[in-house]
Amino acid sequence: MNKASKNSSKEQFKLEQRSFLLMLILVTLLFLGVLKPFWGAIFWACIIGLIFHPIYSRLALYWNQRVNLAALATLTVCVVIGVVPSLFVLGSFFQEGASLYQRLQSGDFDLGSRIEVIRDSFPAVQHFLERFNLDLNDLKNQLSSAALGASRFLAQNAVEVGQGTLQFFVGLGLMLYLSFFMLRDGSKLVQLLVRALPLGDEREHLLFTKFAEVARATVKGNLVVAVVQGTLGGIIFAILGISGALLWGVVMTLLSLIPVVGAGLIWAPVAVYLFAVGEWVDGLILTAFGAGVIGLVDNALRPILVGRDTKLPDYMVLLSTLGGFAVFGMNGFVIGPLVAALFVAFWEIFMREFNAPHTDIPPAASSAENSPADDSI
Repeated sequence: MNKASKNSSKEQFKLEQRSFLLMLILVTLLFLGVLKPFWGAIFWACIIGLIFHPIYSRLALYWNQRVNLAALATLTVCVVIGVVPSLFVLGSFFQEGASLYQRLQSGDFDLGSRIEVIRDSFPAVQHFLERFNLDLNDLKNQLSSAALGASRFLAQNAVEVGQGTLQFFVGLGLMLYLSFFMLRDGSKLVQLLVRALPLGDEREHLLFTKFAEVARATVKGNLVVAVVQGTLGGIIFAILGISGALLWGVVMTLLSLIPVVGAGLIWAPVAVYLFAVGEWVDGLILTAFGAGVIGLVDNALRPILVGRDTKLPDYMVLLSTLGGFAVFGMNGFVIGPLVAALFVAFWEIFMREFNAPHTDIPPAASSAENSPADDSI
């Protein structure tokens, strides 16, 4: 074969290869677009597979690798400890929201008058807001409209949840169905991805390990902190006789997913109101309990359960969580730190393999390099 023929064959091969890669990218993007309505179910199925895989592994070993039975039993455990309590709390939350909406509509609960009480009791609040060009009357109207809108949303969605029960349970069933296969075939899927991705097996193992560590730490850590803080907040509200304790407890649970501020966005204004109406004892109890107990849970547990296992600095956990909420909604409390962890992992690989070595490598880099690869979901 002459030189011209060889060059022609090489050009033909390059053209075919590039055409195939282009079609591969297009087909992959098209497939991801088809799956877009189910991204939430797929994402949480992966998270369930990650979190409950240790239980599945032990059951599979105990039952002599009867993987279907082990996956089904693990999924049953997940439903009992996670799904059923969540459905109960969610139903009670919407009922409380509907009740609050009725009270706001009837005038039994007037948020504006309560803000007036705070202004009359603490004139310094008005002066403080004026420094930032804020008018308490405008703030009062905005808060009243926000409270009415939020309670209306809860009331309307309580009806929609009842009417859309079939659709809700179809989505839940799809997530559990996918979780079964993530538990049973998770390790095989990881190995398949390692073979398919052109990043190098060692790098891919490191990235999958980092992904698994951060996902487990973020979900388990943040959920534990949020549930503990919300439960404590609901209990102290109930003890002090504050109406809607369950509703505010659930709201504090959701807000506790945001590091640092979290539940304080609820109990702190309520404490101020208690002081304003002259209930000093209740106000002091709520302030002491909120700062000393609820706040301590965040300051003590979150670094242990989240920061230590993710090997991310506290400020990066905070920023990535807030950014995740802004971009991805409620799923952002997991996706945000995951993106941050992968960002750190990619740069660690780049610094280690493509740059000259340095002696002052951050602790996160050295810990990621020394962590063992985990192929399992």
